[in-house]
Amino acid sequence: MKLSKNLPAAQTETVAGNLIMSFISLELHKELLTRVEKLGFVQPTPIQKQAIPIILQRQDITGIAQTGTGKTAAFVLPILHHNIISQNKNDRKSIKALIVAPTRELAEQINEVIISFGGPSGIRSATIFGGVSISRQIKELNKGVDIVVGCPGRLLDHLARKTIDLSKVETYVLDEADQMLDMGFLPDIKKITSMLPLKRQTLLFSATMPEQIRKLAMTIQTKPKQIEVSRSEATKQVTHSLYTIDQKQKSNLLKHIIRNENSYSTLVFTRTKQRTIYLAQKLAKGGLNVTALHGNLSINQRRNAVDGFKKGKYQVMVATDIAARGIDIASISHVINFDVPDTPETYIHRIGRTGRAANTGIAYTFADKAEMKSIYQIEKLLKKKIVINSHSFS
Repeated sequence: MKLSKNLPAAQTETVAGNLIMSFISLELHKELLTRVEKLGFVQPTPIQKQAIPIILQRQDITGIAQTGTGKTAAFVLPILHHNIISQNKNDRKSIKALIVAPTRELAEQINEVIISFGGPSGIRSATIFGGVSISRQIKELNKGVDIVVGCPGRLLDHLARKTIDLSKVETYVLDEADQMLDMGFLPDIKKITSMLPLKRQTLLFSATMPEQIRKLAMTIQTKPKQIEVSRSEATKQVTHSLYTIDQKQKSNLLKHIIRNENSYSTLVFTRTKQRTIYLAQKLAKGGLNVTALHGNLSINQRRNAVDGFKKGKYQVMVATDIAARGIDIASISHVINFDVPDTPETYIHRIGRTGRAANTGIAYTFADKAEMKSIYQIEKLLKKKIVINSHSFS
């Protein structure tokens, strides 16, 4: 959840008045304005200013924005607005909104935003993803929910069992669409979409817009409005640095940075689960408080790892790209690409984990000679050179 918060005194001396006027201009329901004020948020982010009025008008949106720009609240607030109105009309017998996310962590994060803003209004939401009891999810759905946040695989399981009814969905959201494409979910998304009413609002958000996502948008949306938060804007709070280094020296450089810089909360990305486990163990043996996040962990193990990292129990988290989607921690000081990402778009996702909520951040990338070709592609996407650092360390 990202709305502008903790602005300088000169900008917040009349917080209450500025807050209400700022969000009133977006024509959100008064109950949501009250929640926004109580949660201490000052003003909407750029994507919220652009998206909320359009979504309130029930128009489709194709939004290009990475995590950390406030896009979750950009679609959650207007969805809650419409649900509060429906609630007042005693229309509580059907799912009004379906939000599809690529990972369990992101689904839970979105649901936390829904609960934060909509809980006091009595709006009910449910998360639907694998790795946990489906019978418990069925019981929750049977109680009646207004909003469902789910991952494609488990949603299809419920549809096959006929334990979820999507026939009354009014708003359909695809979040992190490019990640769902990378994870092979495109056929699942098409199946889920086919089960929805033809007359609906469809909101598609993606950090990047590859051709397959553009084609998908053309088939599932009606005259969508295009919204984009530029990559330069989204990453301007982050300092990018490159270390050219042999593979065998990467772990020593990593330990040196963690021990000698003010890296109080460091997220390290690796390419594979095996490498994640190995590197976490090596750092732990070196006396660092470290945890690992990868696809082989159970739901509880993932939650414990993320919560421990968030609360400062662990100084370092080593993670794969898939597992790290959905991590929303404003205080991450460093993102380190131990392995160069496979695509420039993945680099954007990774470094978006730091420099959040108006904080500054540092992104280091370790690259050997074989990985430099990927670095050139990343620089092309960023439209600037990444500064090369020396790496004198013992």
